[in-house]
Amino acid sequence: MLTVAALAVSGFTALSSAARAADADLAKNGGFEAGLDSWSCSANSGTTVKSPVHGGSSALQATPAGNDYAQCAQTVTVQPNSQYSLAGYVRGSYVYLGASGTGTTDVSTWTQSAPDWQQLTTSFRTGPSTTKVTIYTHGWYATGAYYADDISLIGPAGNVGQPPATPTGLAAGTVTSSSVALSWSAVTGATSYAIYRDGVKVQTASGTSATVSGLSAATAYSFQVTAVNDAGESAKSTAVTATTSTGSGTGTGLPTHALVGYLHASFANGSGYTRLADVPDSWDVIDLAFGEPTSATSGDIRFNRCPVSECANVESDADFKAAIKAKQAAGKKVLISIGGANGQVQLTTTAARDTFVSSVSNIIDTYGLDGLDIDFEGHSLSLDASDTNFKSPTTPVVVNLIAALKTLKAKYGSKFVLSMAPETFFVQMGYQFYGTGKFGGQDPRCGAYLPVIYALRDDLTLLHVQDYNSGPIMGLDNQYHTMGGADFHIAMTDMLLTGFSVAGDTNNVFPALRPDQIAIGMPASVNAGNGYVAPAEVTKTLDCLTKKVSCGSYTTHGTWPTLRGLMTWSINWDRYSNWEFQKTFDGYFG
Repeated sequence: MLTVAALAVSGFTALSSAARAADADLAKNGGFEAGLDSWSCSANSGTTVKSPVHGGSSALQATPAGNDYAQCAQTVTVQPNSQYSLAGYVRGSYVYLGASGTGTTDVSTWTQSAPDWQQLTTSFRTGPSTTKVTIYTHGWYATGAYYADDISLIGPAGNVGQPPATPTGLAAGTVTSSSVALSWSAVTGATSYAIYRDGVKVQTASGTSATVSGLSAATAYSFQVTAVNDAGESAKSTAVTATTSTGSGTGTGLPTHALVGYLHASFANGSGYTRLADVPDSWDVIDLAFGEPTSATSGDIRFNRCPVSECANVESDADFKAAIKAKQAAGKKVLISIGGANGQVQLTTTAARDTFVSSVSNIIDTYGLDGLDIDFEGHSLSLDASDTNFKSPTTPVVVNLIAALKTLKAKYGSKFVLSMAPETFFVQMGYQFYGTGKFGGQDPRCGAYLPVIYALRDDLTLLHVQDYNSGPIMGLDNQYHTMGGADFHIAMTDMLLTGFSVAGDTNNVFPALRPDQIAIGMPASVNAGNGYVAPAEVTKTLDCLTKKVSCGSYTTHGTWPTLRGLMTWSINWDRYSNWEFQKTFDGYFG
């Protein structure tokens, strides 16, 4: 009997070992070593971090915001009528781990508080016809970021078949200065496709075409594509090479690195009036502030130079025009800047649009200027509640502005300098919110500059967002960044150079701009505006973005040595502060 019992126990052990041997870890990239590959996070809430981690070198960080609790999930192929164990390590408050679509009872487990890594475990049995299950982790509303790592799903593998065949027929289509359109032949059994640029995966597509954006002008790129299904990824296709065009925004004669400043030309304040002829040669682009409308909706822009009663040392019109010509002869660009804090411009009608074009043209022609800077602030731009797609705007003030700027660009040609100076609220805030939002109640100005920038991306010479007088803004790391140091400028600029999903919609991405189109907007001194940073912080910002050193806690998505430069409010305030901002720029770029 003892022998029989021993054989029975031995047989039971052998069977258990065989059953366990058939099990596998079905969670893909459960340690997040490959970034968010195989995972999808709601509202673009997730990212990977190098610290804290439980195992390996990376972990998931996800941040609930608003009505979203930052769920990150993946769908796994399983077998019907089978037992599975789900486990993972989490850190934070109110962190959940669970599985849905099990075909029986969906399960989840959670911790109220995990100041250090804590393992969560649960199990489930699949239903008689279940072949796919979604595993997920999420936080809770307004509880801050949580972390997850080393997630596993142990059980018998489902029948995933074989990876698809390698795609064929890859070809480049329409090419612009910043994008290349690609197409390829469909592959049987593929559920998606991955696009590679110079050997690095840059995006995925559900169909057989995609446009790769955020490219540099006049640059050759190599592209490949793979087919993907539950079993894995095919080999890369034969490469195709495409070279981006020069772009109309690159022929304006700017130096590789440019210093941009606003000159108080129509008013005086505590900084004092500075004559145009007295602006040092370091300034490559001089924006004359400001041209303003006769009324908010007239579209009739006037440029009234500062009167003698306000600016005792103001030069005559003849001397002012002579100074413009002298600056241009020295290779500098002089623009008229429209708007400012007091110049609300709302082109609500086509008549206002046409008046805007004619009146701005008159200013440019009268003074022989090189172009136009759009500095719309306040309530100049906002979005109608029904206007939800930045790529196809319908709001009159937006549509009319785009049309007016395209008309001016076409009138003056490729050497016409077009720049914009929006506030962060109108650009980077669009990462979280766009217009009034799906449920209404949001500020309709959120992200309102995005359709204008997008429509003019190939005509735009410079975008210098005002990284000052700003509230906290969420960056691509899903953390809020505040003014006062290099971190804010690095995070805000990285968004422009990387591109970002709008209002959390990963299918609606605002594409990256070229680095030669970007100058970073900073106050010249503590008197000029909130958000001033010392020269050492300016240098850290430039080091991080152009060399990827001195980046601090924020990890950029690239390195951009051709970043155009810096913009400041203002030349007058910099003179008041003994040219500190100018000296920092000159010291860095030479």
